Amino acid sequence: MTIMPLGGAVPTTTSTAPAASLPTDQMGRDTFLKLMVAQLRNQDPMNPQDSAEFLAQTAQFTSLEKLDAVAQQTSQALAAQMAFGASTLAGRSVTYLGEDGVTEVSGIVDTVRFTATGPVLSVGGADVPISSVTAVALQEQATA
Repeated sequence: MTIMPLGGAVPTTTSTAPAASLPTDQMGRDTFLKLMVAQLRNQDPMNPQDSAEFLAQTAQFTSLEKLDAVAQQTSQALAAQMAFGASTLAGRSVTYLGEDGVTEVSGIVDTVRFTATGPVLSVGGADVPISSVTAVALQEQATA
Protein backbone atom coordinates (compact mmCIF):
# COMPACT_ATOMS: atom_id res chain seq x y z
CA MET A 1 0.00 0.00 0.00
CA THR A 2 1.44 3.40 -0.97
CA ILE A 3 0.62 6.51 1.03
CA MET A 4 1.12 9.87 -0.69
CA PRO A 5 1.89 12.54 1.92
CA LEU A 6 0.63 16.02 1.32
CA GLY A 7 3.18 18.59 0.16
CA GLY A 8 4.80 16.50 -2.60
CA ALA A 9 7.17 14.48 -0.39
CA VAL A 10 8.54 11.11 -1.47
CA PRO A 11 5.92 8.33 -1.17
CA THR A 12 6.22 6.07 1.84
CA THR A 13 5.57 2.36 1.43
CA THR A 14 4.11 0.40 4.28
CA SER A 15 3.48 -3.32 4.26
CA THR A 16 0.18 -4.65 5.43
CA ALA A 17 0.54 -8.23 6.60
CA PRO A 18 -2.65 -10.25 7.04
CA ALA A 19 -4.16 -9.81 10.48
CA ALA A 20 -3.59 -12.78 12.74
CA SER A 21 -7.19 -13.68 13.68
CA LEU A 22 -7.85 -10.83 16.08
CA PRO A 23 -11.20 -10.42 17.80
CA THR A 24 -13.47 -7.93 16.05
CA ASP A 25 -13.09 -5.30 18.80
CA GLN A 26 -9.29 -5.42 18.35
CA MET A 27 -9.67 -4.79 14.63
CA GLY A 28 -11.62 -1.63 15.42
CA ARG A 29 -8.89 -0.35 17.74
CA ASP A 30 -6.12 -1.21 15.28
CA THR A 31 -7.99 0.46 12.45
CA PHE A 32 -8.59 3.60 14.50
CA LEU A 33 -4.93 3.84 15.50
CA LYS A 34 -3.72 3.23 11.93
CA LEU A 35 -6.04 5.94 10.62
CA MET A 36 -4.92 8.36 13.34
CA VAL A 37 -1.22 7.74 12.60
CA ALA A 38 -1.83 8.10 8.86
CA GLN A 39 -3.72 11.33 9.47
CA LEU A 40 -0.89 12.75 11.57
CA ARG A 41 1.78 11.54 9.14
CA ASN A 42 0.03 13.02 6.11
CA GLN A 43 -1.13 16.36 7.45
CA ASP A 44 0.02 19.57 5.78
CA PRO A 45 2.91 21.01 7.85
CA MET A 46 1.78 24.55 6.97
CA ASN A 47 -1.76 23.84 8.18
CA PRO A 48 -1.59 21.18 10.94
CA GLN A 49 -4.66 19.45 12.32
CA ASP A 50 -6.52 21.30 15.04
CA SER A 51 -5.33 19.90 18.39
CA ALA A 52 -8.82 20.28 19.90
CA GLU A 53 -10.26 18.04 17.17
CA PHE A 54 -7.49 15.50 17.76
CA LEU A 55 -8.21 15.46 21.50
CA ALA A 56 -11.95 15.09 20.84
CA GLN A 57 -11.31 12.05 18.62
CA THR A 58 -9.07 10.52 21.26
CA ALA A 59 -11.68 11.14 23.97
CA GLN A 60 -14.39 9.52 21.82
CA PHE A 61 -12.20 6.48 21.27
CA THR A 62 -11.47 6.19 25.01
CA SER A 63 -15.17 6.53 25.82
CA LEU A 64 -16.01 3.78 23.35
CA GLU A 65 -13.45 1.45 24.94
CA LYS A 66 -14.82 2.15 28.43
CA LEU A 67 -18.43 1.55 27.30
CA ASP A 68 -17.36 -1.75 25.77
CA ALA A 69 -15.71 -2.78 29.05
CA VAL A 70 -18.85 -1.83 31.02
CA ALA A 71 -21.03 -3.83 28.61
CA GLN A 72 -18.82 -6.90 29.04
CA GLN A 73 -18.86 -6.60 32.84
CA THR A 74 -22.64 -6.17 32.86
CA SER A 75 -23.04 -9.27 30.68
CA GLN A 76 -20.83 -11.29 33.03
CA ALA A 77 -22.75 -10.05 36.08
CA LEU A 78 -26.06 -11.00 34.46
CA ALA A 79 -24.80 -14.48 33.63
CA ALA A 80 -23.59 -14.97 37.22
CA GLN A 81 -26.90 -13.72 38.60
CA MET A 82 -28.87 -16.09 36.34
CA ALA A 83 -26.68 -19.02 37.38
CA PHE A 84 -27.11 -18.20 41.07
CA GLY A 85 -30.88 -17.77 40.71
CA ALA A 86 -31.25 -21.00 38.73
CA SER A 87 -29.25 -22.97 41.28
CA THR A 88 -31.76 -22.05 43.99
CA LEU A 89 -34.60 -23.68 42.00
CA ALA A 90 -33.44 -27.27 42.66
CA GLY A 91 -36.15 -29.02 44.69
CA ARG A 92 -38.77 -26.33 44.03
CA SER A 93 -42.00 -26.62 42.11
CA VAL A 94 -42.02 -24.67 38.85
CA THR A 95 -44.63 -23.93 36.24
CA TYR A 96 -43.38 -23.49 32.69
CA LEU A 97 -44.69 -23.24 29.16
CA GLY A 98 -44.77 -26.56 27.35
CA GLU A 99 -43.29 -27.22 23.92
CA ASP A 100 -46.34 -25.66 22.22
CA GLY A 101 -45.63 -22.37 24.03
CA VAL A 102 -49.19 -22.18 25.39
CA THR A 103 -49.83 -25.10 27.74
CA GLU A 104 -48.60 -24.63 31.31
CA VAL A 105 -46.86 -27.62 32.88
CA SER A 106 -45.83 -27.97 36.54
CA GLY A 107 -43.24 -30.17 38.20
CA ILE A 108 -40.38 -30.37 40.67
CA VAL A 109 -36.90 -29.31 39.54
CA ASP A 110 -34.61 -32.33 39.79
CA THR A 111 -31.37 -30.76 38.61
CA VAL A 112 -30.02 -27.55 37.12
CA ARG A 113 -27.52 -27.64 34.22
CA PHE A 114 -25.52 -24.68 32.98
CA THR A 115 -25.12 -24.46 29.21
CA ALA A 116 -23.70 -21.84 26.86
CA THR A 117 -27.24 -20.56 26.19
CA GLY A 118 -28.12 -20.30 29.88
CA PRO A 119 -29.40 -22.45 32.74
CA VAL A 120 -31.56 -25.48 31.87
CA LEU A 121 -33.78 -27.12 34.48
CA SER A 122 -34.55 -30.83 34.50
CA VAL A 123 -38.20 -31.23 35.52
CA GLY A 124 -39.52 -34.79 35.51
CA GLY A 125 -37.04 -35.78 32.80
CA ALA A 126 -37.86 -32.78 30.59
CA ASP A 127 -35.26 -30.11 29.84
CA VAL A 128 -36.73 -26.67 30.51
CA PRO A 129 -34.88 -23.45 29.63
CA ILE A 130 -35.13 -21.00 32.50
CA SER A 131 -36.73 -18.49 30.14
CA SER A 132 -39.79 -20.78 29.89
CA VAL A 133 -40.48 -20.73 33.65
CA THR A 134 -43.59 -18.70 34.53
CA ALA A 135 -43.92 -19.45 38.28
CA VAL A 136 -41.89 -20.86 41.16
CA ALA A 137 -43.26 -22.28 44.43
CA LEU A 138 -41.96 -24.23 47.40
CA GLN A 139 -42.39 -27.98 46.98
CA GLU A 140 -45.56 -29.08 48.71
CA GLN A 141 -44.83 -31.19 51.76
CA ALA A 142 -46.42 -34.64 51.74
CA THR A 143 -48.78 -35.13 54.65
CA ALA A 144 -48.27 -38.32 56.65
